[in-house]
Amino acid sequence: MVSFSTLSDIDLEKQVAALSRELAALRKAVSRRGSAYYEDGRDTASDYYSDLAERFSDALPAIRRHSRVIEKTARDHPATAAAVGLVVVGLVASLFLSRQQKTSRTRSRSAR
Repeated sequence: MVSFSTLSDIDLEKQVAALSRELAALRKAVSRRGSAYYEDGRDTASDYYSDLAERFSDALPAIRRHSRVIEKTARDHPATAAAVGLVVVGLVASLFLSRQQKTSRTRSRSAR
């Protein structure tokens, strides 16, 4: 007669083997779906990139023209350009700090 512990060990081994087969089948299915989603995402990103490249290529001459005007102005008035640059850096820094303070306030309120 077979002992109870031997029966349960054999039964568990069968269950583990069955679960391993199911897991392998699930991995294959997820892999197929994942690669299909990846392909779809890549195609969509490629379409967006083509659209943006087309729009920028149309606007590129105007952008170059404006950048030359800005560069000439900065060369003609270096002190003004430096002041404007400092103002922009200050604005960016203040926006960053205010956002950081809002985040820390939210965290301190949620911790209470």
